Amino acid sequence: MKILLAEDDAKIADYIVAGLSENGHSVEHVSDGRDALSYCLYNDCDLAILDRMLPGMDGLSVLKALRASQKTLPVLFLTALGQVDDRVEGLAAGGDDYLTKPFHFSELVARIDAIVRRKSEKKVEPVLTVHDLTLDLLSRTATRQGNVIELHAKEFSILEILMRNAGRVVTRTLLLERVWNFNFEPNTTVVETHMSRLRAKVDRPFDTPLIHTIRNTGYSMHGPR
Repeated sequence: MKILLAEDDAKIADYIVAGLSENGHSVEHVSDGRDALSYCLYNDCDLAILDRMLPGMDGLSVLKALRASQKTLPVLFLTALGQVDDRVEGLAAGGDDYLTKPFHFSELVARIDAIVRRKSEKKVEPVLTVHDLTLDLLSRTATRQGNVIELHAKEFSILEILMRNAGRVVTRTLLLERVWNFNFEPNTTVVETHMSRLRAKVDRPFDTPLIHTIRNTGYSMHGPR
């Protein structure tokens, strides 16, 4: 995948370029916002990673200019501006994801992969199935072994994300972003509370658990292995 990295901190840029290159990506690096905008407008790339605080033109202005030009290029913000208002502003302007510094490289890779998966989805599958659990996205009903499971809106959203990513780890951060839209601070227990309620409905009445906790990371949904 071809990625544009707009980052004016040379040390951070070298670290990211080296890591993404090792993961098989082709990375073009610029340190100025105007250069980032020019590159995205006149070159083909699959993803742009933008710092918010860039010389010449800030990352948010770069994104707004891209969206004004009808560019649908996926954009991931990677920045030290990590307040809730900053993140909401970046996403509202058309950003696809928002990661704050300092960051773990493994999470950066996971965020990139998630963006690519979302953009590559050609159509929404009307029914999701994991083992003996079925989620009908049109009627918004869940059934397991023929039993209808009553879900509240947030529980339905969490279950949909887990089932769409069956067999993969879904981080707590991703759930906070996708289900609650950054309305809660990262130290909230809202994810754990809703996950407990969801498990009580989806797993506990049945012999085989499908929702599994990945310690210090998040959750994964899969059937027996």
